[in-house]
Amino acid sequence: MVKHNNVVPSSHFRKHWQNYVKTWFNQPARKTRRRIARQKKAVKIFPRPTAGPLRPIVRGQTLKYNMKVRPGRGFSLEELKAAGIPKKLAPTIGIAVDHRRRNRSLEGLQANVQRLKTYKAKLVVFPRRVRKFKNGDSTPEELATVTQVSGPYLPIVGEKPRVDLVKISDEMKSFRAYDKLRIERTNERHVGKRAKRAAEAEKEEKK
Repeated sequence: MVKHNNVVPSSHFRKHWQNYVKTWFNQPARKTRRRIARQKKAVKIFPRPTAGPLRPIVRGQTLKYNMKVRPGRGFSLEELKAAGIPKKLAPTIGIAVDHRRRNRSLEGLQANVQRLKTYKAKLVVFPRRVRKFKNGDSTPEELATVTQVSGPYLPIVGEKPRVDLVKISDEMKSFRAYDKLRIERTNERHVGKRAKRAAEAEKEEKK
């Protein structure tokens, strides 16, 4: 006889698990399709670089990531002005522009201006119409030797910290770091009392 109000046991094994299995049989074909699409795009945008427009060097947001450099959305108007590139011309020669960005530091501004100048020096501009060269277009000799840049150009690389080796002197050896820390901690703790005592002593002398 079954006692108490318990659930009647029954085996829940018929779950049709085959219906919930995810398969990726189309993965190799997708890989091929993506590669062919990249090749077609490279032919379509020739002679422009396959990586897209030039992006600025920016720092990551927040305290956690601000030591890392990464590509930004576009160059600020101030950077373009300093490099001598008109803001309307920049997108037509493969430079990304972000009119909302502000330059918060002089170092960042100078780095991006230098990046723009390097790009401008290497730039080859094709004429809009064949054999009708305008001011700013490259020479026919430069156009004859041009090749499409594939992959990243002017890559953004973070600076590696340098370590300077020094000889350990006798003064360094005799220095007692722990004792120094304890003394400074004590000085910090008593700075208020000592200042008050000095002020009272000065008052007494004046009397």
